Amino acid sequence: MDDFYCDEVLSGRTPVKTVLETSDVLAFHHTRPFYHVHVVVIPKRHTGSLLTLGEEDNNLLLELIKVIRQVAAQVVEEHGVCRVITNLGEYQESKHLHWHVTFGQPLR
Repeated sequence: MDDFYCDEVLSGRTPVKTVLETSDVLAFHHTRPFYHVHVVVIPKRHTGSLLTLGEEDNNLLLELIKVIRQVAAQVVEEHGVCRVITNLGEYQESKHLHWHVTFGQPLR
């Protein structure tokens, strides 16, 4: 499976617990969290990765960053710190742009 987010989350096959949603962006609790707090933020349309964004995607990127900032602010307010991570290349298991907003030590 190359795109878990389109194939499972956005299709509704895998239910998720929404944290924040806009018309173009979805933030939800990770289905298999690696951290105590683990929120994933994705665009609702397929976008391969940070590196595949074009000039026409500037508004989408701004909306993604706005949602990431809101989710990160919630985590920082509750826990005092957080990480914001995106993966590229072989580190990117699902070939759909996504960001992780996390707190805590790895659970695994």
